[in-house]
Amino acid sequence: MNNMLEHSRLRAVGDLGQQIWLDNLSRNLLASGQLAALIANDGVQGLTSNPAIFYQAIQHDPAYQAALPQLRTGLATPEARFEALVLPDVQRACDLFAPLYRESDGRAGFVSFEVSPRLSQDVGGTIAAAKRLWAAIARPNAMIKIPATPAGIAALEEVIYAGINVNMTLIFTASQIQAVRAAHRRGLARRLQDTSSVQRIASVASVFISRIDVAVDALLENSADGSAVALRGRAAMAAARIAYHEWKNDGGFAVFAAFGATPQWLLWASTATKHPDQRDVRYVEGLIGPDTINTVPDATLDAFRDHGEAARTLDADIEAERTTLAQLARHGIDLETVGQQLLAAGLLQFEQAFDKLLALVE
Repeated sequence: MNNMLEHSRLRAVGDLGQQIWLDNLSRNLLASGQLAALIANDGVQGLTSNPAIFYQAIQHDPAYQAALPQLRTGLATPEARFEALVLPDVQRACDLFAPLYRESDGRAGFVSFEVSPRLSQDVGGTIAAAKRLWAAIARPNAMIKIPATPAGIAALEEVIYAGINVNMTLIFTASQIQAVRAAHRRGLARRLQDTSSVQRIASVASVFISRIDVAVDALLENSADGSAVALRGRAAMAAARIAYHEWKNDGGFAVFAAFGATPQWLLWASTATKHPDQRDVRYVEGLIGPDTINTVPDATLDAFRDHGEAARTLDADIEAERTTLAQLARHGIDLETVGQQLLAAGLLQFEQAFDKLLALVE
């Protein structure tokens, strides 16, 4: 497909008000010029990373391997070596997105870096790590990623109060979204009470999509009721569309907006299709709407560039989506329970990836 700007399917999504971010970061992505090309040609407006992404990058990118001997000599702990290895790349990515950050008045061009997954139950440790990483990266368009555990949500209030951009990750349930939204606003409210500025403090609520469908579909397969088959692959997008509808119709942020605060956007994560029989861009095509973000891995980005269709789809028939969730409930599917199980599994996955990547730099 022609990659000229006027023909970019990815840019067409941007025209509908949604930001496309890349869910990947490595030194080769930067050094090769690939990230710069994605920004220039496809209008990619941000980037996310996580321990699993960095594990793959450090394991396979020779540039990291070449830098390790000196780091092993100079730094005592694997975590310090890991940060010394990758934070310069986070800074370089921030610098590539800096013009977009300035042009958008601080509403696009962010790069996310995650606190240690080992802190997921540690409020004070998360707050301290967020402040330390924010100072180390020293870029206004950095975003500190915090998992949406009870401890992480408690930390969010304090980190927003400190004026730090936050990406709340591993969100699977409506109750998590509500708690994250409330903590974000408490942090902003405290800044207003102190007569501090609430401008240019960005936050996103990263809602994981495909993992919900994988878990729900596995439960539906065990149902003796034939009507369960028709519900497969529908739970995650129904829940996401309802969440977006409620976000749009929530007037509670108006008082903060009056002081120039940026709303906490919904970000769709885990949007690679997991089922081989389903369309490979379904979680991009089905979740397009203004003032949202979709962070996608390279393969999904390439697939959408090739054959994705850009249309506003988040404003679906909300009552129909509520009916879908009601039908799932009648089949014994409790999305809150499923979401809590997925949160625990996601935390374990990131902790294991973090342990493996630290082993690479020992």
